[in-house]
Amino acid sequence: MKVLGIESSCDETGVAVYDTALNGPDALRAHAVYSQIALHAQYGGVVPELASRDHVRKTLPLIRQTLAEAGIGVDEIDAVAYTAGPGLVGALMVGAGVARSMAWALDVPAIGVHHMEGHLLAPLMDVDPPEPPFVALLVSGGHTQLVAVDRIGQYRLLGETLDDAAGEAFDKTAKLMGLPYPGGPQLAKLAENGTPGAFKFARPMTDRPGLDFSFSGLKTQVLLAWRASDQSEQTMADIARGFEDAVVETLAIKCGRALDEAGCDTLIVAGGVGANKRLRARLQEMAHKRGGRVCFPPPALCTDNGAMIAFAGALRLQAGQRNDNDAIAVTPRWDMATLPAV
Repeated sequence: MKVLGIESSCDETGVAVYDTALNGPDALRAHAVYSQIALHAQYGGVVPELASRDHVRKTLPLIRQTLAEAGIGVDEIDAVAYTAGPGLVGALMVGAGVARSMAWALDVPAIGVHHMEGHLLAPLMDVDPPEPPFVALLVSGGHTQLVAVDRIGQYRLLGETLDDAAGEAFDKTAKLMGLPYPGGPQLAKLAENGTPGAFKFARPMTDRPGLDFSFSGLKTQVLLAWRASDQSEQTMADIARGFEDAVVETLAIKCGRALDEAGCDTLIVAGGVGANKRLRARLQEMAHKRGGRVCFPPPALCTDNGAMIAFAGALRLQAGQRNDNDAIAVTPRWDMATLPAV
């Protein structure tokens, strides 16, 4: 079954073709992502209306490009999966409208996919995917969650951020130090030249039990340190390193606790911050010491992409699930715990 996946939840248009007849990475026949970073940079953040309009412009050309790279015709598509939520309602409607229209025209099934389930399942596209039960760390600009995965589609929220998501904290911290949008990746790159220990910030909420996160106070600590410093290039790098170390160590501590609580030894990590090199190294170190395993998607599949939507949709379509209603509907706010099990 060849599944076309369409992702349009925010400011990236993603399209992919996933072929269930193949195994591992080979099953991903082709995928492409168009980012709107340049469009939104002048505003310092995503403008929903502009995001929707750009999805309108880019989705169909990206579908044509991806099908060509996969070497298949549109008539060879067996199903269409699309992001139905959560996300920006206008952006979601564009992807859903294209997907439902294609499915109707081709007379093939369509299925709406939960955006965060797509992220969660992305590491399972590997040659040797982990089997549930495991714990998932979903860490991005919009989410920081620890989820116990008892089986595909059966999720228990163990902990989440009470304020800023980790990726959001990266972006906001970068902005307060004058780095241009989107600042998170630039802050991480700057931290590579920072001196370890030059600035040591608190590891929020690690001195108490529980699996929730809070990064707002850490952001304030960085702001105070930055204002009191000489604001030189090296100091900026040192503060960036101190901030990154605090976030990474906080995530690692909470992941270890989550594994203990869930009684698992396997951790999967997904979402844009999952591409962070220092986070990957620290979690691999933690898993090694515990005699467990940590799995990541390739860095290109950490950010929003159509591959994760095609894969998640394929799993549910193979289980006999589909959206029979031809109405174009999306769910901007959607609790992943309400999803049916596969």
